[in-house]
Amino acid sequence: MANVTVTDLCQVPAHRAAAAALIHGEFWTEVPGASAEGMARRLLQADRPDRIPLCLVALQGGQLVGVVNLVDNDDEDHPDWHPWLAGMVVAAPWRGQGIGSLLVRTLLQRAQALGVRRVYFGTDGPGFYTRLGAVLHQPVRADFCFMRFDLPPQGAPEAGS
Repeated sequence: MANVTVTDLCQVPAHRAAAAALIHGEFWTEVPGASAEGMARRLLQADRPDRIPLCLVALQGGQLVGVVNLVDNDDEDHPDWHPWLAGMVVAAPWRGQGIGSLLVRTLLQRAQALGVRRVYFGTDGPGFYTRLGAVLHQPVRADFCFMRFDLPPQGAPEAGS
């Protein structure tokens, strides 16, 4: 993971198309009407580093290698759950090197700094997130569940500290 940095997409807008293509390719290719261009338009909403929505990107040598988002809501059936971790993906050649963990930890730090106390998300890979401290929020089916990160108030010691 040498020389991987995480920054706000709004600080490096030249990477917006690559971030959109990565998210679209991982999660949206089977959704009718969805496109990488449409995702790129959605990512324009993450235009400031001090509010939700946020889009963080991992860069290595000027190349986008991963992305994660913090959005107000990612499931219209649960409007009271917010905000959500969404669209977390690491490019295939870079997986297994800690980049996803770095992205999630950075996103959670940013959420905590914004006063967020809980971050929700849906996943088919709970083990990855459990290792980072997430807990099961609601099982949905055998291959999918809703999870959450419970964040201490900003300035409070973290569990185990």
